[in-house]
Amino acid sequence: MSVPLRQQITVGTYLIKQKLKGVKKYPLVLMLEPLFRCNLACAGCGKIDYPDDILDKRLTVEECLAAVDECGAPMVSIPGGEPLIHKDMPQIVEGIVARKKFVYLCTNALLLKKRIGDYKPSPYLTFSVHLDGMKDRHDASVCQDGVFERAVEAIKLALDKGFRVTVNCTLFQGEKPDEVAEFLDYCMELGVEGVTIAPGFSYEHAPRQDVFIKGIDVKNLFRGIFNLGKNRKWKLNHSSLYLDFLAGNQSYDCTPWGNPTRNVFGWQKPCYLLADEGYADSFQALLDTTNWDRYGTVKNPKCANCMAHCGYEATAVEDTLAQPWKALWAKIRGPKTSGDFAPEKLPQYPQYPDKSRTRLTDIPVKVEL
Repeated sequence: MSVPLRQQITVGTYLIKQKLKGVKKYPLVLMLEPLFRCNLACAGCGKIDYPDDILDKRLTVEECLAAVDECGAPMVSIPGGEPLIHKDMPQIVEGIVARKKFVYLCTNALLLKKRIGDYKPSPYLTFSVHLDGMKDRHDASVCQDGVFERAVEAIKLALDKGFRVTVNCTLFQGEKPDEVAEFLDYCMELGVEGVTIAPGFSYEHAPRQDVFIKGIDVKNLFRGIFNLGKNRKWKLNHSSLYLDFLAGNQSYDCTPWGNPTRNVFGWQKPCYLLADEGYADSFQALLDTTNWDRYGTVKNPKCANCMAHCGYEATAVEDTLAQPWKALWAKIRGPKTSGDFAPEKLPQYPQYPDKSRTRLTDIPVKVEL
């Protein structure tokens, strides 16, 4: 993991406190989504199909900071939409940094060169720039030519000015291990702090559904990537057990409350990825009123093919706390790239009554309920 020691100590201390207090459901990262409006229209995005009156909504500075205080998570990720469109984003970031929370400002970087003077380098601020592969792959993913080059230019500028910079990479259908490996090598050459990498979630509202990877293909893809990476020094912003999970070596259920979402509608049930399950007025209400037993890979067909880090990284962290030697061995060994996959858990929802023959890899990406 490429996270700086200061951040590791802060997050580790927070986790230990939750355990000592006996807290069962606690947040690890707040997903703060102050707007849905974006300056791109990506094929795999489920956020941009809202009508203009919703896309024009914004969380205020006060609402954003209240959510940070109420949630109490040590890390805040600000996705969107495109956060840099929000005119008050510098004040929002400044307020979060003042609270000594680690904030990842997610951006496609199209506006970063223009707006970078609005921000100050800080160990608590990271620009997380979206790049979904090398030039042709990324520009095809975001459905616009020239975006990759502008993003790379912005990354270099931010690094030169002393900012922490990471890359957020989402993998879609048609990825090849050698191309992803080439991309990760390139990110290391750029000098970014690390890369977050995960398969895309099949948003129901995404313009295209054929772009998402599912089932066994995800595990085979990551085994291929990690096999090529054995002698490369990639800095990946994930726990060792989450990477092992991506390679099909861990049987995990998601932990949706680990990354709670606050957006223009309220606190989103149950997680950042499912947009039609309702909202709560407060973080505590989200914990108290969400029927958590309805969600997870084996409990809901909408979750069937999800392996996203916002659901499973928190699970991997829990497993790390419970079995530190297991996590250490996974770190030393690296993700296992051969042999049998970990056993799959069978679905428990009525759409698949014959549990003896149904595997998660048989479940389609999109199921109409």
